[in-house]
Formats: sequence, C-alpha cells, structure tokens
Amino acid sequence: MGGDEAHKLEVRRLDLFYGEAQALKNIDFSLERQEVSALIGPSGCGKSTFLRVFNRMNDLIPRCRVRGEVLLDGRNIYAGSMDVTELRTRVGMVFQKPNPFNMSIFDNVLYGKRMQGVRDKRKLADMAEASLKKAALWEEVKDRLRKPALSLSGGQQQRLCIARTIAMEPEIILMDEPTSALDPIATGRIEELIRELKREYSIMLVTHAMHQAARVSDRTAFFLLGELIEYGGTKALFTNPKDKRTEDYISGRFG
Repeated sequence: MGGDEAHKLEVRRLDLFYGEAQALKNIDFSLERQEVSALIGPSGCGKSTFLRVFNRMNDLIPRCRVRGEVLLDGRNIYAGSMDVTELRTRVGMVFQKPNPFNMSIFDNVLYGKRMQGVRDKRKLADMAEASLKKAALWEEVKDRLRKPALSLSGGQQQRLCIARTIAMEPEIILMDEPTSALDPIATGRIEELIRELKREYSIMLVTHAMHQAARVSDRTAFFLLGELIEYGGTKALFTNPKDKRTEDYISGRFG
C-alpha cells in the first residue's frame, strides 16, 4: 500500500442509494492518521450508513449501490480488485451493543486470528494479552481468560469487542455509538480508551452524544438528511459553526 498519501481515508463525491432512495448525497470527507473523527446528527440522517461505507458493510443490503470514490491509502475500496476480507481486516468495526461470541474471553479475542489460520499457541497467547492490554481490560480478566465472555459486565464486554477488533491489527477502527448501551462509568472508560487508541489507529465514531464528540474527537462531521453539512475541527465546530443548521442542531433547536 502506498504510504505517502495525504489522507488515511478520503471520500470524493460519494452518493449512496437504497434502490431509488438516496441515503447519502455528494459527500467529500477525509480521515487523517491517528485522528478521531466524530459523526453527529439526528437519527436517520445517514451517519451509520456512512460509517458502513468504509468496510463495505452496506454491500450486504440488497439494492444498495455506491457512486464516487472511497480511497484508503490512495486505493479505491470499491474497485473490483479490492479484496473485501482484507479490507475488513484493515478497517475494524465496533458495534452499538457489545456482541461477544458465546465462548471464552480468550477465544473471543483470538477468533479472527484463528480464522486466518494462526495456530502458534505462544503467538496467540501474546496477541491476546497485547490486545486486552490495549483495550484496558487485561488487569480485570487476566485470571479468568477461560471464563465465558458473556459473564462480563456490559462495559467489559464492549472493551472485549474492542480487543477482538485490535487483535486483527487494523489501521482504522469504526465505532457505531459504542457507549449508547453503557452506564456513565463504563462510557467514561471507553472514552478514555478511544483517546489512548488514537496513538496507533485512525478512529471514526458515530455518536448521539454531542458532549462525547466534544470530549474525544479531533474533528466532527455534522450530517443532516444524508448530506454532510459541515466538517471541521471539533472545538471550532461546537463554538463557532459556519452553517446555521449546525448551530441549530448543537444548540438543541432540533434533533
């Protein structure tokens, strides 16, 4: 992969349709290396659809089609030559509700690596430990790695899902409202973790909580009715939005 391109991810003139209905309209966007980008906007405005563009999860929806370019390190991920399995390894995803598999904590973390054919026990144990440490979960689970993942609390389960994503050695991590099912303390832990993970990964985060976007992101994108209305430095967007619609949303006049 080329390494000298200006942006980690770049979107040019993206349109997305479900059948005849247009869900995303003429979007330009970029994500830098080691940056957290937050996507905000009212429900149904296209945030999660946009997030799923980057690992081609929308491919699974019948009659969904995409126009425009989505470049990862300068390569169009919608080109015929793109290996979607490789793409989903490079672009990991953490969902709204924690979704650990019904197996041990250890086996959850290594599920993807084993699917890729890694068998070396020492290597797997090292990967599990490193991933759980990066997900700020190791100290809590190191003595019960063989216990069921479903015995963990909601916040721990979500950090386990982050560890499972990290184990695949992605370059980008997509997070779709990763704290919406969690209590405030667990939410705080995940936000802290996002700030840590930024040192190694580019992160894109869909959130309903504007204060969360303000706390963890470098740049924020405001979506409305399938359009990207405004995208810029988080502090500037919240304190001095350029578009009246952004200002109305942030000040709670709608949404």
